[in-house]
Amino acid sequence: MQGQSLKLGKILGIPFGLDYSWFIIFVLITMSLSTQFAHLHPTWTSAEHIVFGITTSLLFFGSVVLHELGHSALALRYGIPVKSITLFVFGGVAQIAKEPEKPAHEFNIAIAGPMVSTALGVVFHGIRFLTQGTAEGVSSQAEWLGRINLMLALFNLIPGFPLDGGRVLRSLVWKLTGSFERATAAAAASGQFFAYAFIVFGIWQALAGNFFGGLWIGFIGWFLLHAAQSTALQARFRHALRGIKARDVMTGECLQLPGTISLADLVENYLLRQGARCSMVMDGDRFRGLVTLHEITQVPKDEWALTPIQAVMVPEQQMVKVSPDTDIDVVLQVMNEENVSQIPVVENGKLLGIIGRDRLLGLVQIHLQLKA
Repeated sequence: MQGQSLKLGKILGIPFGLDYSWFIIFVLITMSLSTQFAHLHPTWTSAEHIVFGITTSLLFFGSVVLHELGHSALALRYGIPVKSITLFVFGGVAQIAKEPEKPAHEFNIAIAGPMVSTALGVVFHGIRFLTQGTAEGVSSQAEWLGRINLMLALFNLIPGFPLDGGRVLRSLVWKLTGSFERATAAAAASGQFFAYAFIVFGIWQALAGNFFGGLWIGFIGWFLLHAAQSTALQARFRHALRGIKARDVMTGECLQLPGTISLADLVENYLLRQGARCSMVMDGDRFRGLVTLHEITQVPKDEWALTPIQAVMVPEQQMVKVSPDTDIDVVLQVMNEENVSQIPVVENGKLLGIIGRDRLLGLVQIHLQLKA
């Protein structure tokens, strides 16, 4: 287990897991399916209803995984890393490490998922046709799975972020305007419109007597609204920081010290007195590694006096670093992905400066306020 999800392994080299919220929807769908099978097949035992409910539910979530693998396979084809695939209460999500470089790539990655779901819907309806009258249990399962996969494909084609249709819309606007930021803003605005429509419809359904159904539709709308608003903020962020490079914000505030000094010396005589949060380990003019508060706190205090900083530093070869011409939004993205608070700016093996998360977030806030 890690964070909020249960890691199950890898598919196509992609980590696959279950968010803890998934167990809620799995139980609800299984109960609903078991009830449906009880109405369709009253001569079955209760155990048979439950078993068919569980297996159908598992096949449905297997379909969701295949949907996300459709996105992932195209992303990998275009050289875009896929960090993970996770099932959660609202379905599944493939976490792609970066945005596509071309509108055509965006379109193909987005449409792949609904195409997989459509194909599965056709396959399951074919199985239903072949088993009808001979294997009624399998036929009932296939009918529901065929219908739900086609519904999944249609739902995801709604043209608003974060749904696949929103990404299709973004690819088309991107192609027409040549602006990724404008396309993202348009898709996010469309996503917010459909999200509010879901919320209003859900409230209406709840008031009309379909309380739990309406509540669920409203929750879906809330989730879509949150995601669409985050996407809109990201578009503003990209626009505000356009043209700013790592060299424009890097500083030399991080200490530069030889690797032979002890952790105790570093803490007592440098960090506490100067208020610094990190030290770059130097061998003359050569940058060798970085020591931050994280590395220091991993060593017991009674060992600080005997531990040189070079023993705990993150070596330069293992560090996440950027070049001076890296766009600043990419720098922040790398920081978030790698969970680091400082990132060195290096060119041809020479340390030019360092970028701290606090300074970078402060810069983002200033630009968003002044360019709003």
